[in-house]
Amino acid sequence: MSSEPRGVESRNASSPHSGSSPAGSSPAGSSPAGSSPAGSSPAGSSPAGSAGSASLPPAAARVPAKRVQHGDTVVDDYAWLADKDNPQTIEFLAAQNAYTEAMTADQAQLRAAIFGEIKARTQESDLSVPSRKGGWWYYTRTQEGKQYAVYCRRAVRPDDTGPPMTQDGTPLDGEEVLLDGNELAGGEQFFALGAFDVSPDGRLLAYSTDFAGSERFTLRVKDLETGQTAPDEIPDTFYGGAWSRYGSALFYVTVDDAWRPYRVWRHMIGTPAAEDVIVYEEPDERFWVGVDLTRSERYLVISAASKLTSEARLLDADDPAGEFTVVAPRRHGVEYQVEHQIRADGTERLLILHNDQAENFELAAAPLSDPSAWTPVVPHRADTRLLGVDAFASYLVVYFRRDGLTGLRIIRADGEHEVAFGEPVYRVAPGGNPEYDTGTYRLGFASLVTPDSVYDCDLATGALTLLRRRPVLPLPGGRDYDPADYEQYREWATADDGTKIPISLVCRKGTARDGSSPFQLYGYGSYELSVDPSFSVPRLSLLDRGFVYAIAHVRGGGEMGRHWYDDGKMLRKINTFTDFVACARHVVSGGWTSADRLVARGASAGGLLMGAAVNIAPQAFGAIVAQVPFVDALTSILDPSLPLTVTEWEEWGDPLHDPQVYRYMKSYSPYENIATGATYPPILALTSLNDTRVLYSEPAKWIARLQADGKGGPFLLKTEMVAGHGGRSGRYDAWHEEAMVLAWIVSTAQSAARA
Repeated sequence: MSSEPRGVESRNASSPHSGSSPAGSSPAGSSPAGSSPAGSSPAGSSPAGSAGSASLPPAAARVPAKRVQHGDTVVDDYAWLADKDNPQTIEFLAAQNAYTEAMTADQAQLRAAIFGEIKARTQESDLSVPSRKGGWWYYTRTQEGKQYAVYCRRAVRPDDTGPPMTQDGTPLDGEEVLLDGNELAGGEQFFALGAFDVSPDGRLLAYSTDFAGSERFTLRVKDLETGQTAPDEIPDTFYGGAWSRYGSALFYVTVDDAWRPYRVWRHMIGTPAAEDVIVYEEPDERFWVGVDLTRSERYLVISAASKLTSEARLLDADDPAGEFTVVAPRRHGVEYQVEHQIRADGTERLLILHNDQAENFELAAAPLSDPSAWTPVVPHRADTRLLGVDAFASYLVVYFRRDGLTGLRIIRADGEHEVAFGEPVYRVAPGGNPEYDTGTYRLGFASLVTPDSVYDCDLATGALTLLRRRPVLPLPGGRDYDPADYEQYREWATADDGTKIPISLVCRKGTARDGSSPFQLYGYGSYELSVDPSFSVPRLSLLDRGFVYAIAHVRGGGEMGRHWYDDGKMLRKINTFTDFVACARHVVSGGWTSADRLVARGASAGGLLMGAAVNIAPQAFGAIVAQVPFVDALTSILDPSLPLTVTEWEEWGDPLHDPQVYRYMKSYSPYENIATGATYPPILALTSLNDTRVLYSEPAKWIARLQADGKGGPFLLKTEMVAGHGGRSGRYDAWHEEAMVLAWIVSTAQSAARA
């Protein structure tokens, strides 16, 4: 799970705000005395309302609660749904689940067929390409019928000429199992790892687990030589962690009451967890913190970052009891990240990727003796957004974005070159590269038609060696998957202000452009996160049913550089929504589909996009899928007691203290802009009760109001009662959920075609 507040992926579909308010608390500008959410039901009516029927949704009771802000009074009839501890809230969610099940009962056969297709096309027993670290090959594997991955290693042997692999996913000879996710999960309905970090010497494993979906992890340390797990457990930790150079100390992060990672702790191995020491605490509520070990394993790095500003601290990894020192003091609006390099001649330097007077970032070097003295290594370019750098003894690899696509540049002492790929739309990204003194670089590649591929790149020559391409098995009685059966395109829509918006599309070869094809349009557009073209096995079940699939790369994401993000945030956020509407209209005018067959889909902040876009232009869409959708944005961002709110004021603006931001957010927040009596297309919303990033109550309130005040529909809500922001955790469970969504999409598009 990404540590970004509202992740980009559509839950577990193709593989990412705020948590619930404390019991008894109310939003900013709270309800007047005598109208608390749980205690103000109309006489003779429970808040859960009527149970509904197969054709009528279960009505939520209207319990007026006032919000007064900047002289503006808003009455929220469904604020009571934010009380997770109210049994009537759970009754309402359960009734909505039953209604959704009844309304989709006729899709059961299609759901089963699509699940069968996903399963049949997937090599269920599989093994990742091992990565070498020291004397070990590390990898994961899956087993047919098992929900979770098994984490393994195998000793490097003298006759190994490359990573050892098996084509059928069977265990490697000499395998050592480090963790079995299936054993850890046991009979729990949810399971996720937050950390999996082997010490540099390979002796110890730090790992953390979550069994509720709340993203609060319990950290443990396992001795890999004895197989014993230390009795101490550290609860309520955040993602990740970092070892000292020789594994004598483990650094980890904990969160505050608002779910913000703010403290870094040091745990000395062999001592009780009660003796752990806080080594850094971030007092500014806008900043998150993290801790890492550099690839060189010489320095520990504490990073503190808000949406606009960052600061890093270093500590010699040989001296875990020492004091961290600041690399460059924070300056508002300046972001930077640090990498350490020991070059082949033994000289050392820091590499600083920063945006000081460099909108799209530049790469600089600094001496360890004066880390704030930055000298350019890769200068700023207006057309290229630098994303990251990996340092090795004799090479640098720079990860970048240009023209809406990602890329990799290798920098050697005698020159540099960019790794080339020959498809029109694709995604390339760094892979696992734990070895510091190496001549090869592991990378991943995929496109809309090319399955996930793992390459080793020769850093001296740039030559690529394909190690593995994800198998796509034939359906029973069918033939092997052939990328040549599909076509991918890049098109450009024109936004209201004349900006050209890229769209990536894929369809079966020969798909007619006469407006008859059903269509799924995916969008996100926040946090400078990009939805890059990638491969999806479940998506084949749409394409082979005649669908066209497309990604609208709208502003607010990072696809076209930092300015693309800046033009879709704060007081320019509405650009994100109008861009998406422009993309929908573009694919219709281009003959790809018709409006009534166009199904829009987004998750998390992409769910906000869905709700806002359908309010702006309900006639532009045939249906909407909104997963963990951030649709009650203003209510959440007004309440600083909620998780993530203060950290996100630099993303959305601060409506609590700024009347202009309040009015602007109120103008687009989906829940507040449902037009009474307006006709909306069918909408399917999915959420999770334990989501700490987007409250389950946001889609619950949204659907309740649509059911009460809107026309059209139907408006459906499905809540996972034991899951978090990423949805169901097991892979088979995730496939069932995706099959449910895809069956609804197919059925809804078919209904439009018959109308």
